[in-house]
Amino acid sequence: MRWRLAIFTVIGTMLILVAAGCGGKKEQAPTGKKEDKLQLKIATMTPSNHTYTQGAQRFADLIKERTKGRIEIAVYPDGQLGKGERELLEALQQGTVDLYVGSTGPVGGFSPSMLIVDIPFLFRDYDHVDKVLDGPVGRQLLDDLEKANLKGLAFWENGFRNLTNSKKPVKTPDDAKGLKIRTMENKVHITAWKAVGVIPTPMAWAEVYGALQQKVVDGQENPLAVITTSKLYEVQKHLSMTQHVYSPAPIIMSLKKWQALSKEDQDLFMKTALEVAPWQRKLGRDNEQKMLAELEQKGMVIAKDIDKAAWQKAMQPAFDEFSKQFGKDKIDAILKAK
Repeated sequence: MRWRLAIFTVIGTMLILVAAGCGGKKEQAPTGKKEDKLQLKIATMTPSNHTYTQGAQRFADLIKERTKGRIEIAVYPDGQLGKGERELLEALQQGTVDLYVGSTGPVGGFSPSMLIVDIPFLFRDYDHVDKVLDGPVGRQLLDDLEKANLKGLAFWENGFRNLTNSKKPVKTPDDAKGLKIRTMENKVHITAWKAVGVIPTPMAWAEVYGALQQKVVDGQENPLAVITTSKLYEVQKHLSMTQHVYSPAPIIMSLKKWQALSKEDQDLFMKTALEVAPWQRKLGRDNEQKMLAELEQKGMVIAKDIDKAAWQKAMQPAFDEFSKQFGKDKIDAILKAK
């Protein structure tokens, strides 16, 4: 009996060990290891010939090249993945879109500190822009996005914003009074235009061309690259080179997708986004005169002799209000950057 009991005990122990080895092992979640193949999506609201989308494509090409095809990023321009920038940012939070390039306008609704860059006449010129956004101030603004489940990689560029309308030439703030102007869903922009006497009308970008065409609004404001590539000359007669706000274009990643990357891939994404930044900015800056000539050729009447001091004075209430909100120390850090 003892001999049989010993045999049964040994056999039972072996069966338990086999069961544990074969059936007890759980499936492991993806680890983001270097050898894992990965396919991602990057979205823009702009056409394929806009600098946003060109920058996105260069970023995608470099990532594919540097990972030897292990990571592929498909570029979706023209709002293919969402009707507006707010919708794309929400998709980033949810992880249904992986990366996005767009203006800072709607980003302030997700990360309030980002609104500081939309203060009118905060930046003097492109050199000033680069010094600020590539420095500690810019990095802090990008890092703040993590509180909204977003990962800021780098600041690319939209450009200095200019006013267009279909009614009349506009050189001074008084000329603009009463015009119904589409703005982004951004309280700094809305406050600035109200101070001028304009009727600001927040609207998703996908709706703007139709609204201009149907005279729902009289005009809009955007950098030259957007005005040109979106063919706004077809529905707008007058362009005023107000350059009232500088508009950066952050490249942002879903924090969920960022955290799924290996540390090595995270470093690669960050390094590549920062490397593409000066290349993407240069595309728009080098083509400004060419774009102005094209817009004139398409029939736009361009007011270049703008009284910047008058526009700055008209928008001063917005500057003062948001300077108080963000703090004099932060505003001074930007204004004094050399």
